Amino acid sequence: MNNRREFLYGLGTSLGSIAFSAMLADEARADGKQSPLAPKDGHFPAKAKNCIFLMMEGGPSHIDTFDPKPALKDLHLKEFVREGQQKSAMESGKRYYVQSPFSFSKHGQSGADMADNWVHLAKVADELCFYRGCQVDSVNHPTAMYQMNCGNRFGGDPGIGAWVAYGLGSMNQDLPGFLVLPEISYPQGGAANWSNGYLPAFYQGTPLRPKGSPILDLQPPSGVTPKRQRRNLDLLARMNTRHLQQHPEHRELSARLESYELAFRMQTEVPEAIDLSGEDQRTLSMYGIGNEATDAFGRKCLLARKMVEKGVRFVQLYNGTWDSHDYIERAHKNLVRGVDQPIAALIADLKDRGLLESTLIVWCGEFGRSPDNGVRGGTAYGRDHNANAMTIWLAGGGCNAGHTIGATDEVGMTAVEEVHHVRDFHVTLLRLLGLDDNKLTYYHAGRFKQLSQFGGKVIEELIA
Repeated sequence: MNNRREFLYGLGTSLGSIAFSAMLADEARADGKQSPLAPKDGHFPAKAKNCIFLMMEGGPSHIDTFDPKPALKDLHLKEFVREGQQKSAMESGKRYYVQSPFSFSKHGQSGADMADNWVHLAKVADELCFYRGCQVDSVNHPTAMYQMNCGNRFGGDPGIGAWVAYGLGSMNQDLPGFLVLPEISYPQGGAANWSNGYLPAFYQGTPLRPKGSPILDLQPPSGVTPKRQRRNLDLLARMNTRHLQQHPEHRELSARLESYELAFRMQTEVPEAIDLSGEDQRTLSMYGIGNEATDAFGRKCLLARKMVEKGVRFVQLYNGTWDSHDYIERAHKNLVRGVDQPIAALIADLKDRGLLESTLIVWCGEFGRSPDNGVRGGTAYGRDHNANAMTIWLAGGGCNAGHTIGATDEVGMTAVEEVHHVRDFHVTLLRLLGLDDNKLTYYHAGRFKQLSQFGGKVIEELIA
């Protein structure tokens, strides 16, 4: 006889009961009939099968990287007043236009604009699709990071990688579907940037530590053999499965069962996957490994390539912080030096291995930067946060390579062509991976939720 809770769950033919039936089906698959990370077909045919997401935390300045603004040369250190704002009403004192300390050139047959300190990336310019029309809602780092990574400024929602793993599964059942390579210090907003949110825990991002053992407790204690581990896991699985059958509403338990099994398989797969000793010296040098400036990010990019080769669906790499409120010439120069060679090597390496066409690469921050600054005199010129203008670029995976889409105004303050909210950009990323945002939904808190929150428009110009 059903107890009260089971009766209420099964009552009626409402969306709630339909959603619950879907959840039960998910749990049935998690109980052994099918892994929740088993590969799934997308909603559309797509070239992109994997995604490498390069997150430049802190807000890179589009004006000083990929969106030159020669008008700022004549405006340099002239007083800046936002449109519609009276000088007497300015709260924080006077502000001044700041020209870029970097010169720019055009590269490739596409004539892509790049600051001249992008030495290596310039060589693969025709593989890139630049987008200058994206806007976000916040100039606060944590909320803007959440919005770029999860679609919601306030945290608690699934990361993009979690949505992709939920929609497509993973091509390697011995590794997580969503891997994260953070800095030693986590980004603003912390691990919520790669959370599974309200999705089942199978889909959360798994961070690899940048120093020491990439995953703690990866190796079993001394004297514990794989055979003994297997017996222990089988016993635990029988007990947990029996408990789950008695309490089907406890969804976390099925995720825990799967995580135990995945952890057991990872003990064999991960050490080899993260081992770079098998790479030849030419490859290591190409990524800048061994060079103090490029070693850290070079290792991340090479690991990302290895993970994609092994079938990991979504890999997110963090670099930062690009929050250059002053001394932008020195700060951005050093930051570009650290990522330029590794990123160019990643693109070239994937192309040489025939993987670029099926791997979508995304480069972005959480917002752009302003054409003005409050500092006058000396050399401490920098820029403030700007939610209305930024540059994002894509490579591989069916993107419209060799094109620059959208534009900002003459000083880089706001996007003026092909202007789209970040939700449209998210919808476009999903489309490049063969997923329809309106169909990639999950029932939670009384409604079906999606990455874009309430729907968006595909930016067709970004797709080849």
